[in-house]
Amino acid sequence: MLDQALNMNLDERICIDTNTIEWLGSPADGVLRKPLEKEFAEHGRTTSIVQFMPGSSFPEHNHPLGEEIFVLEGVFSDERGDYPAGTYIRNPPGSKHSPFSKEGCTLFVKLDQFNPLDIEPVLIDTKAKQMQPGIGNLKVLSLHSLGTEGSALVFWPAGEKFQAHRHWGGEEILVIDGELKDEHGSYPKGCWLRSPHLSEHFPYVEEDTLIYVKTGHL
Repeated sequence: MLDQALNMNLDERICIDTNTIEWLGSPADGVLRKPLEKEFAEHGRTTSIVQFMPGSSFPEHNHPLGEEIFVLEGVFSDERGDYPAGTYIRNPPGSKHSPFSKEGCTLFVKLDQFNPLDIEPVLIDTKAKQMQPGIGNLKVLSLHSLGTEGSALVFWPAGEKFQAHRHWGGEEILVIDGELKDEHGSYPKGCWLRSPHLSEHFPYVEEDTLIYVKTGHL
């Protein structure tokens, strides 16, 4: 019998170094994926790293429960515009598009995980925005929030430590640059972590580090 889910036990802590897993094919030529979590059900939630090779495209498709994208490298495009590295995109439930990339790009993508009431599109060029002071010396750029769920970019200056804390509703992290550490291990650029509801840790860094963080959604 085939497994019915990939990393879908949301009560487990997951850590994946995406640099060490292989690219898999997709329905479109020249578009590759590294699946991180996938629920094998109609409109099941998925999280993955996606790569568009130069000149590749994906057929028009819709997003029954939304699509969240962070452009990691290159320039991602669709019929509405071009989105360089650092762009954050939320395509709400029921939206559709025909994505492509002229020069190639790498994306962090989350599909079918929106609250059905979360209907506002979001487009943020994060490199053009000023981060705001956070706790301690952290700097934070809020990307989205609805109810208990929130997404943000967080910059950690070298040597910064954060107090031990619990994650109400869980926490998800993608290390975009640098290296995050806690009492469980070290997580260099490209590491993806998912920590369950009420999990606890004591994070810190030894070098400048930028992470994507989503909380309150698990």
